Amino acid sequence: MLRLALLCVISALSGSWARPRIDPLSHEMVNFINKANTTWKAGHNFPDVDYSYVKRLCGTFLKGPKLPVMVQYADSIKLPDSFDPREQWPNCPTIQEIRDQGSCGSCWAFGAAEAISDRVCIHSSGKVSVEISSQDLLTCCDSCGMGCNGGYPSAAWDFWNQEGLVTGGLYNSHIGCRPYTIEPCEHHVNGSRPPCSGEGGDTPSCDKACEPGYSPSYKQDKHFGKSAYSVPPNEQAIMTELYKNGPVEGAFTVYEDFLSYKTGVYQHVRGSAVGGHAIKILGWGEENGVPYWLAANSWNTDWGENGFFKILRGQDHCGIESEMVAGIPA
Repeated sequence: MLRLALLCVISALSGSWARPRIDPLSHEMVNFINKANTTWKAGHNFPDVDYSYVKRLCGTFLKGPKLPVMVQYADSIKLPDSFDPREQWPNCPTIQEIRDQGSCGSCWAFGAAEAISDRVCIHSSGKVSVEISSQDLLTCCDSCGMGCNGGYPSAAWDFWNQEGLVTGGLYNSHIGCRPYTIEPCEHHVNGSRPPCSGEGGDTPSCDKACEPGYSPSYKQDKHFGKSAYSVPPNEQAIMTELYKNGPVEGAFTVYEDFLSYKTGVYQHVRGSAVGGHAIKILGWGEENGVPYWLAANSWNTDWGENGFFKILRGQDHCGIESEMVAGIPA
């Protein structure tokens, strides 16, 4: 009898081990997730894109060098059940913004530049509202990693402290000193942008000059941080940090099912790891009783909930609570 039971267990395990891989960008993957009836819904964000392109987007090295941990004492703060900085600081427009990293593994630079932009505005009480240049960070921070081939979020915040970052908006925006120069590509076949390919170009050069017609000079346009730190991997500490100081940069392991996220609270259902990915964490809340972190991705507004997503909160899901970094503007 015992032998029969063991054979049943082994048979069940071997069945799960032998589970065939589903093409991550296929109808089959979308259908599998939706039939699982979990806390989120899937759809086609990349219906006409090569998988190698999507793999390249995940350009964050996880478990890299750590910044000193900053402990915020939460005892004196009554935290609300939900918090959205877009409502808390409506005079800071960058909090609402979704960027597009193009065919480059620059998410580590985007998450940092986005959260820094928000914090510059928040900590100046709305007097300084600028888009910090992801281009400047991507191309000039040698200590951050390998540019379009990946980098460390902690090093990005340290660079802001040490060297400063200039302003720069989205591709072709002509906003700020150094706007992003890598063109967005088309996730959907019938769009106006060029098709996405897995090739990706080289990391652009570090040009220490503003684009023609912009003033002040590159050196005068620099914005600096006065501190950079790790946020403790603790739900209350993260919430306190977001509530007091604004959005942070987070990083996590992306699995193949995340690529098809459309709405709801993401948690991993099916598929293998694609790579490490950095994003901006904004706030928190609950949806149908499921706690979540609210985050902004850098895959354009045609991905997810107009570029935003929710991910399971409080369980370090996919490592989301273990890699958060932030800093205070000078």
